[in-house]
Amino acid sequence: ASGGASITVRDILAASQRQPVPQRGYQCVSCCRVFPTLWSVKTHIQHSSQEGYSCKVYYRRLKALWEKEHNEQEAAAPRV
Repeated sequence: ASGGASITVRDILAASQRQPVPQRGYQCVSCCRVFPTLWSVKTHIQHSSQEGYSCKVYYRRLKALWEKEHNEQEAAAPRV
């Protein structure tokens, strides 16, 4: 697992696509706050511990789970 891997905009978008947002913007799927730009939600995630949230931990764990699932799917895929 990549415990120290950075969270990318692609990771944020992938997570947010699974959650409908009631208004325009991007939702942090950890704390459910909505932000006007991807940059603002990424900044929020990076500094979430200063705000009393654990969003960075959530996204890191989510990314690690996705990577594990991806690796398992690759290992299970038949080799041609």
